[in-house]
Order: sequence, then structure tokens, then C-alpha cells
Amino acid sequence: MEMVRTVARHDGPRGEVVLRRRSGVGADVDELIVNGVFAMDSSETHTEHALADLALPGRGPRRVLLGGLGLGYTAARLLAANVDHLDVVEIEECLVGWANAGLTPTLAGVAHHPNATLHAADVSAVLAGRRDPYGPWNAIVLDVDNGPDFLIHRDNSALYTQPSLAAAYTQLTEAGTLAIWCQGPAPELLAALREISASAQPHTYQRVRHDRRLSYVIYTLTRP
Repeated sequence: MEMVRTVARHDGPRGEVVLRRRSGVGADVDELIVNGVFAMDSSETHTEHALADLALPGRGPRRVLLGGLGLGYTAARLLAANVDHLDVVEIEECLVGWANAGLTPTLAGVAHHPNATLHAADVSAVLAGRRDPYGPWNAIVLDVDNGPDFLIHRDNSALYTQPSLAAAYTQLTEAGTLAIWCQGPAPELLAALREISASAQPHTYQRVRHDRRLSYVIYTLTRP
């Protein structure tokens, strides 16, 4: 019999954030619920890993900015690739606190990794250069919501607009990569990215969750 328990819960200025754990049927599954909306869980992390893999720069010093901590799987993948430094920017301060407290093994591994720094901040302000950490970075990875068409927080829509995307582009080093995770195809986002760079392209991943076939898309562009 499956059991669901609340590991942690926080009410903040952006609403409720809940970390839950499902157990009793196979391996335990951690899941993140934001304002009553499913955000992610640990049962399917393929595209979180793919996001990191697409963003990773080539040889040489590698400094990476990750917008969105979530349950830590993209961050853990980047750190496993031996990046020189990873700045993780998460707007929900409670998630940073839960990572530091080690509420899941993955979050604990990220929080206590010597090459990672967790920042409780809005990544839009970081991209605009209004607060630390400051760039440039060899890669910028954005996984702050479900994409422009499946937003949990409406205010996040600004992150996918031309000014914010252009700001991210200017924070890349030469040959740096911008990678953005989306729950599904976002043609307007692709068009905005292609106005910035002809290198913009989609990467589609077919996954099955609860008998539903889903098409996740990661958009990338590379600075010359």
C-alpha cells in the first residue's frame, strides 16, 4: 500500500511549497508541489540530466549558472561532470534551506559539494546583472518553471521574453551555451531565441508518465 507523507512545507510570499515522499511501492519517490501544482518528482529525471548534458561546455575552465534548484537532479548532473564552479539560483528560499538541511540525498549532495554555491534569489535579477552572482558563465541553464506555456507562477513569464533572453546571452562566454527546459513545445520561445542567435534549436524527448506520452523540449543556443 502506497503511503504519502509530507517531509517539509513552507508558506512564503509566492505561495505554498511542499516536499512529499511516496513510499510502499518500490523505491521511495520525492515530489515537489508548488501552490497545489505538481512541479517534479524523482521517478523520472531523464530530461533533467539531458538539460545538463546539452548545456555543458567543452574542455577548459567551466563555470555554470543554473536557474532553478528543484529536487537537485540537474545540479547533481552538472557537478558530476566536474564543472569548476556551479552557481545555483533558486527563488524559493525554503528549497535552499531544505538542501542545506539534507532533506533528500540529492539535495544534500548539491548543497555540500565544494564546487557549488546556492543563492536564494531571482535568476532574472542575476541575468540582468542587478545582483550576485555575476557572470560571465560558460553555460546558463534555466529550469525555473514548466516553460512559458505551463507556468506555475505567472510572473515567470518575463524570463522567456526577448529582454531577459538577450540578457542571458550577453552573460555567456565565447562558445557558451544557453539551455532552457520546457514541459512541451514553445514555438514563440524558439522564435525569440532565433532572433538572438541562428544557433537556437529544439531537442525533443518522448517520455511516458502514468500511461501518458509526453514531449519535453529543451531549447539551446550557443554564442560564437
